[in-house]
Amino acid sequence: MILKVVRSGGFAGLMASGELDTSAQPDSERLEQVARGLDGARLGSGRPQPDRYVYRLQVHDTGAGEPTELTVAEQDLDADTAWLLDRVLQS
Repeated sequence: MILKVVRSGGFAGLMASGELDTSAQPDSERLEQVARGLDGARLGSGRPQPDRYVYRLQVHDTGAGEPTELTVAEQDLDADTAWLLDRVLQS
């Protein structure tokens, strides 16, 4: 599974991005479990708020065809989604 994250917004308006191939990671099972469990409807509107981040996540499951894309606003993150996004950005 390939995960890509682009973070924009925030106080300074800086962008950050990361890409991670889960197959090469020691915590690949958890990464893939969290990524497969993401539900765009549960993650909120994706609408930004002033001085907060907006995350664009692309999940490409190598056996599933087209990638899934989600937009998540910082205020809508749950603990697992925040961990996943940070993990990809730190790669």
